[in-house]
Amino acid sequence: MKKFRIYVDTSVIGGCFDPEFATWSNGLLKDFEKGLYQPVLSEIVAFEIEKAPEEVIEKYLQLLTYQAENVKTKPAVAQLASVYLDRQILTPKYLDDARHIALATVYEVDMLVSWNFRHLVHVDKMRRFNAVNLELGYKVIDIHSPREVTTYGT
Repeated sequence: MKKFRIYVDTSVIGGCFDPEFATWSNGLLKDFEKGLYQPVLSEIVAFEIEKAPEEVIEKYLQLLTYQAENVKTKPAVAQLASVYLDRQILTPKYLDDARHIALATVYEVDMLVSWNFRHLVHVDKMRRFNAVNLELGYKVIDIHSPREVTTYGT
């Protein structure tokens, strides 16, 4: 059976150390460790992690050991992220957030998880991202918080 591929943004990894989010971020990482889901990471996440505290970097390195798939920016990703900005779904200040969505879309992951409720895990934003995706011939992308996805506590 094919594993559910989940794109993990940087907020999920950092969330492992935030009292508000730690239970569910760590629960999702346990799900990856158990092999319930396939983690998908990107060069954007790797770049953002470089500036993180040591404990977050260590958690990222641990996540890599769970057979994480690494996706890279390619022209289709840059073009899609640019359309998100052109359509004013996000402003240029949040280009990396647009890139996260574009990477997850172009690489056809099953879901993106994030704690970014302002720019990613937001019903209006999801509808707008997916309207662009469908218009350009891509599949819709599900965007959720780790709390909605982890099997922790179920």
